[in-house]
Amino acid sequence: MRILVTGASGFIGGRFARFALEQGLEVRVNGRRTEAVEHLVKRGAQFIPGDLGDAELARRLCQGVDTVVHCAGAVGTWGRYQDFHQGNVVVTENVVEGCIKEHVRRLVHLSSASVYFTGRSRTDIAEEQLPRRFHDHYALTKRLAEQKVFGAQEFGLEVLALRPRLVTGAGDASIFPRLLQMQQKGRVAIIGNGLNKVDFTSIHNLNDALLSALFADEQALGQAYNISNGHPLPLWDVVNYVMRRMNLPQVTRYRSYGLGYSLAALNEAACMLWPGRPQPSLSRTAMQVMSRDFTLDISRARQHLDYRPRTDIWAAVDEFCTWWQAQAGRR
Repeated sequence: MRILVTGASGFIGGRFARFALEQGLEVRVNGRRTEAVEHLVKRGAQFIPGDLGDAELARRLCQGVDTVVHCAGAVGTWGRYQDFHQGNVVVTENVVEGCIKEHVRRLVHLSSASVYFTGRSRTDIAEEQLPRRFHDHYALTKRLAEQKVFGAQEFGLEVLALRPRLVTGAGDASIFPRLLQMQQKGRVAIIGNGLNKVDFTSIHNLNDALLSALFADEQALGQAYNISNGHPLPLWDVVNYVMRRMNLPQVTRYRSYGLGYSLAALNEAACMLWPGRPQPSLSRTAMQVMSRDFTLDISRARQHLDYRPRTDIWAAVDEFCTWWQAQAGRR
């Protein structure tokens, strides 16, 4: 099987492309940063650079492949709607169009569990339990991208979408790094009572789910799948485990949710007025994420993708910590 992996210069796309090569698949990759895919080229991947905002490039990337694993996209909770729309919706439209025109058999789309987020606690969320209104630009545009993918079924394209939550492991630059940097300055506080439980996902388990999606039978098609480790953990227990591994002080200071949210709102307002609108160090979304329960029901993935999480989250966090320490040693 020959596959295309978009977003291969990022954490998830890069790790899956490497995993696919290890499984003996023929892999073509696309990404924004050439230096970030050099290790994949050395392992035998074909690299075609370029911006997926270019529809002709997207079509050329799809030539001669059986399946596309679409991991590229705009991420985050801060920024202009048009940037998220371009990075998530327009890019996905181009990939879908390329698949259809080049007669690609299957498209596996990497979405996000952020489509469920409302700012309130939610547990055991099933795939159909989407909110009436989406929380931010990221969640909205990820959902719009999903709709573009599912709409391609009428043209004969086989499609699946995966919605992982808090993916970590070696290479994760989004979950823990900012907390580590803030705690080095003594600026991290537990928001709320510190007992909120959340789902994490090991990158190894997500790789298994993506590989299963490549070969899933007809009954699995046309659906979205929640992906996590299936065992929610208290968020602040995991954060403090990382702090211990990094020889940093434990987070023991508490801040009420109301105070944290108000400070974040002021921080956001200041950043909105500042030239260039820099990303705030505190955001209202971060206060909500850090204080709310958020867990997924993964029974559909277990049933249709034969998904069985095999790497526990503590092993994934250990992998991240070892990698982060090695990165720090190179600086």
